[in-house]
Amino acid sequence: MPHYRTLDSWSRERRVVAKADALEQGRNPRCIVTSLSWTSIDGRKLYEEVYCARGEMENRIKEQQLYLFADRTSTQTLRANRIRLDLSSVAYLLLSALHRLALAGTEMARTQCHTISLRLLKIGGLIRITARKE
Repeated sequence: MPHYRTLDSWSRERRVVAKADALEQGRNPRCIVTSLSWTSIDGRKLYEEVYCARGEMENRIKEQQLYLFADRTSTQTLRANRIRLDLSSVAYLLLSALHRLALAGTEMARTQCHTISLRLLKIGGLIRITARKE
């Protein structure tokens, strides 16, 4: 069972789970350091169901911050910032429901909310301003 201990920064040995992929783009090694024992969860399950799920959750948070403006809390009052965050959360929930219910089984089944917004929700218009001379 692979365990690792640093020379001085860790107080005890820890379990290391490694995954190494050889892809066309090159090597892709990854390691997880955990205090979970072998008896509580095996390495494959730890990586695929815990570690990857956590990364996916962080991607969804980043998606909301970047594309639904959840990071814009620059107003002067706490209440206004809270309302902005609430509206961003509602927008994310609506896009998530659209994604899960309406787009399942389509070519957009695995798209991010930004792509859904660009392709399905944004409305474009052309405004032509003319001035007639009399």
